Amino acid sequence: MVFTATAVAIQPITGYFLIRHIGVPLSEGWVAASLVLYLVAGVFWLPVVWIQARMRDIALEAARAETPLPPGYHRLFRTWFIFGFPGFGAVLLIVWLMIAKPGF
Repeated sequence: MVFTATAVAIQPITGYFLIRHIGVPLSEGWVAASLVLYLVAGVFWLPVVWIQARMRDIALEAARAETPLPPGYHRLFRTWFIFGFPGFGAVLLIVWLMIAKPGF
């Protein structure tokens, strides 16, 4: 959680200073698309942080009680897994946009 929260807070700030330093406007197509994708990634990744903490707590409770993981754990895992695709996909597209800098 510490790494995720730090990255979420610092990346937009450092990105802004970098883009300003190289003289590219925020309205440039690949920059604007990256910002939108950053928001998309956040919509999917921020709930994942809560889901992971909740799954950890459920697993600890089950381990202490020496019981199998309950159905709620598996539902959370499915949501975590599904949210990973658009969240990670958005990050991959951001990396591609920053490398390729397509002109659109």
